Amino acid sequence: MNRFKSIISPDGFFSRENKKSTIILLSAPVILTTFKYFGMKNFYLNHLAPTFVFFENSELTSALYTFFASFILLGWIPALIIKFVFHEPLSVFGVQLGDIRFGTKSFLLISPVMIALTYLSSRTEPFLLEYPLYKGASSSLWMFTVYSLSYLMFYLGWEFFFRGYMQFGLEGAFGGWNAILVQTLASCLLHIGKPPAEIYGSILGGIVWGMMVWRGHSLLFVILLHWLLGVSLDVCISYF
Repeated sequence: MNRFKSIISPDGFFSRENKKSTIILLSAPVILTTFKYFGMKNFYLNHLAPTFVFFENSELTSALYTFFASFILLGWIPALIIKFVFHEPLSVFGVQLGDIRFGTKSFLLISPVMIALTYLSSRTEPFLLEYPLYKGASSSLWMFTVYSLSYLMFYLGWEFFFRGYMQFGLEGAFGGWNAILVQTLASCLLHIGKPPAEIYGSILGGIVWGMMVWRGHSLLFVILLHWLLGVSLDVCISYF
């Protein structure tokens, strides 16, 4: 009984060996729920569109709002926790070049497979209805370029949160493999509402990309791969 009380007491949760993992596992559902309810395009369209709009286009602004919300909520907030609560450098969480040779080989190997999969997905109705997030992205080459580059903000936040903050942050407490599985679980759940194939694909993606960042000690190439996946899907839907 005494052992049980010590485990569930605040002192047990926030002991030196548990503090980091406790903070990550408590902050993750709060941040993800906030992003899901207040960081998506529907929240902007329903509540914020009358307040501000870019380029006199609320649909474009709703997509940019989602990208920016991911960058802030999933990127900056965990980074501030790392800096001011954990007092650790961001490099510990994958913000570094890492093993460039491994990252480059992995990128070149996986990229063609992903592009082929996005082409197949772009032929199906669920993906056609869901993407691009801004349906007018292909109205001009300039617009598609601005939209695609802005999309990178979304993936910077996304990958830093799941493969950086969660995976590297939980590795010490759970071990490398279990940390990969935990972040995969969380990222999969946040895909709910997307096309079913995307949800199931996020499980495989979470594992493969988790292994990549663990082996390469860097988020760089996984960010580029995920961004390429999103942009190539939009290219296939918009132009092919």
